[in-house]
Formats: sequence, structure tokens, C-alpha cells
Amino acid sequence: MRSDVRRDLLWVGVATFAAYALGSAWQWQEGLSGLLERYEHWQVDELPLALTVMALGLAWQAWRRHREASRLLQHNRELARQLIAVQERERLALARELHDELAQHCAAIRLEAAVAARCTELAQAQDAVRRAASSAHSLQIGVHRLLRQLRPADLDTLGLCAALRELCAQRAWPSCRFGTGADEHGSFGEEVDMALYRVAQEALSNALRHAHATAVDVRLDDSPDGVRLSVRDDGLGFDADADTGGLGLLGARERAAVLGGELRVHSSPGKGTQVELWLPLRRGPA
Repeated sequence: MRSDVRRDLLWVGVATFAAYALGSAWQWQEGLSGLLERYEHWQVDELPLALTVMALGLAWQAWRRHREASRLLQHNRELARQLIAVQERERLALARELHDELAQHCAAIRLEAAVAARCTELAQAQDAVRRAASSAHSLQIGVHRLLRQLRPADLDTLGLCAALRELCAQRAWPSCRFGTGADEHGSFGEEVDMALYRVAQEALSNALRHAHATAVDVRLDDSPDGVRLSVRDDGLGFDADADTGGLGLLGARERAAVLGGELRVHSSPGKGTQVELWLPLRRGPA
């Protein structure tokens, strides 16, 4: 990229020098002044200076746009780096859980099945079958938990409002209240529903793990032009203007930006946190 910039600057310098040399040899400025003298009442002779100022202004604007594009490129590269890192961490955690928990349950089922096959007494075979059934039940619970992490099943089966209410009712969260003015059985579209659910999930997770909140209020409202999600907690809070380096809120902001919306975080140390997400609605024909 730097070589392209240097080459462009070289061509600009060559063109400028060529214009100066040809203008000096053929007296372009004098000829132009004589040609424009007859249009003095229109002040046409002031155009060269005005055009020069305009060219300098356009060059300055292009330089600023270049700096802005460079900052955006650096931001996107940093986001991509963090996304790759978090994907690798999630894959590692998933592999560990599959190996440490699910694989053990599968091995236990196989072992108990082998024991039951070799038992000569009915009572021993029944005990082995019960242990295998218990391991199978634990295996089923673990699979469902992993599936919920990968894709919220409640969102597909219950709808957005019911899924958010179920999310708030989970025992892991602090005391959580959910309220809505939206249609209980309505949908804003798959992408919008997923964004609202994931942002609520991230805000609740932060309230539990980092803010140590004791109460959280989740509110969902819609209007003809958009839908708004608010998650407020009474936790420790933080400096919202500081760069915490966390990927959760950064990913939430990027998710909102992709959908043309906006995510705002209001927080200060000791005063809790409020996360507000607004997304526009593009309602199609019924």
C-alpha cells in the first residue's frame, strides 16, 4: 500500500513539474490573463485562485478521509483478531466439555451395558441398567445445555418475549424481572430477535459475573419504527467511557450496527449499569 502511495505522489510531482515547465515555456498564464481580460466584469480572472483553493480543500478532505479509513481498518482488524480468539476459546471449552463430561457418560453407559450383559442375577442386571439410565439422563442434560449455548431453542419454540422471560427465570441470574409492551407472540424477524436475545443474554451474564448485581430489570418495547431493549442492574457498575477490552459489548455494538441500530451503555462505579439496544424495524407486507 505504501508503494502505491509513493507512486501516486511521484506522478503528481511529475505532472506538476511538467505543467510548470510547459507553462513557463509557452507563457500560459500570460495568455490566459489576456484571454480572460475581456470578461473582467464577470471576474473570471479570479477563477484560477478559487480553483486552487478548492483543489487544496479537496486534498485536505481526502487526507482526513484516509485517516478515518485507516482508523476503521485498524478497528476492524482488532475486532477480527478478538473474534478469532474468542472462537478458539469457545472451541477449546466445547472440546473439553465433550471430553470431560459427555465422553465419560458414554463410557459409563458402555461399561454398565457390558456389566448387565454378563450378570447372572436379575438384581445385579437391574442395578447396572439403572446406572446406565442415570448416565444416559446426565448425557441428555449435557447435550441440551450445549445446544442451548450454540442456539437458543426457546427462541425458536416459544418466541422472543417468552424466551426472554424464560432467560430471566433461570436460577443462575440474580432476581430478574421482565416486562414488555410488545406483542407477546409476535416476532421482529429472525435477525432482530436473535440480536435482542443475545444482547439480553450478554447483559445478564455481565450483571452476574462482573457486576455482582442483586436485581435486574429487563424491558422490551416496540414502536412503528423500531424496537428497544433495556437491561438495568443494581451492580457495581464501571466507567462506561473506559476501554475494558471485553468482547461482549463490542460484539453487541457490532451486531447492532450491522442491523442499522445502536447500543448504548450507561454506567458509573457504584451506580449500576443500563444497557439499551435500539433496532429499526423494516416491516414488509403482511
